Amino acid sequence: MAMRIGLYPGTFDPVTMGHIDIIRRATVLVDRLVIGVAINRDKGPLFSLEERVSMIEAECTRISEETGCEIVAHPFENLLIDCARDVGARMIIRGLRAVADFEYEFQMVGMNRRLDDSIETVFLMAEAQHQAIASKLVKEIARLGGNVSKFVPPDVRSALREKLGTDC
Repeated sequence: MAMRIGLYPGTFDPVTMGHIDIIRRATVLVDRLVIGVAINRDKGPLFSLEERVSMIEAECTRISEETGCEIVAHPFENLLIDCARDVGARMIIRGLRAVADFEYEFQMVGMNRRLDDSIETVFLMAEAQHQAIASKLVKEIARLGGNVSKFVPPDVRSALREKLGTDC
């Protein structure tokens, strides 16, 4: 049987408990999960690509050990559909938090299907406790000294503290 490879793309700036939830749940769908860490200069990330990849790898090592699914981080700057082809993924995994996410994702799926209809997109709804979590909001809370421990893993919270110089 062919290996089932999935691609879960994002900027992960920083990785949140919502991302971790989707990663953990995606491991039951695939044999190999590639976390596509987007190099998106337009978003002006707080963390460098190397820092984001390192955070993803640290969290995914634990999940991989628990689930037995191979999980790798893969930086990319090209079209998502080209990244999927590059890593051999037949499935793109996307997390949804709210209706607003769906409208954007619906357009993306349509375009990606036109580019390559052999690659499917699978949506996973965020668990209720993670639906409000967005990296952008986490960074804002951390910048203002709010407690982000419910939103990010402990190592990510430490990285935010170090980067921002706040007690978040």
